[in-house]
Amino acid sequence: MEPPFYNLILILAFIMLLIAFALAFVRIVKGPTARDRIVALDLIASITMGFILVYSVVINKAMYFDIVIVISLISFIGTVAISTYLKQK
Repeated sequence: MEPPFYNLILILAFIMLLIAFALAFVRIVKGPTARDRIVALDLIASITMGFILVYSVVINKAMYFDIVIVISLISFIGTVAISTYLKQK
């Protein structure tokens, strides 16, 4: 049996993630330096993982956790690669 506020919490989680996604996208567009854009892209990857995790709670399936793990690994490797490239410039 679900508590009465369960749906409200999930909706609020989606709304907060959407606001965070919009703010990170603004930072990508306006970012004065490439480092700001890299951090914003990493943040968008994390927010995407949050969306997937909240969605997996909504549909009550744990199989999406594997997707989140793959996204986090790709995001980490990409961030390190881009940072190393910019450091060598």
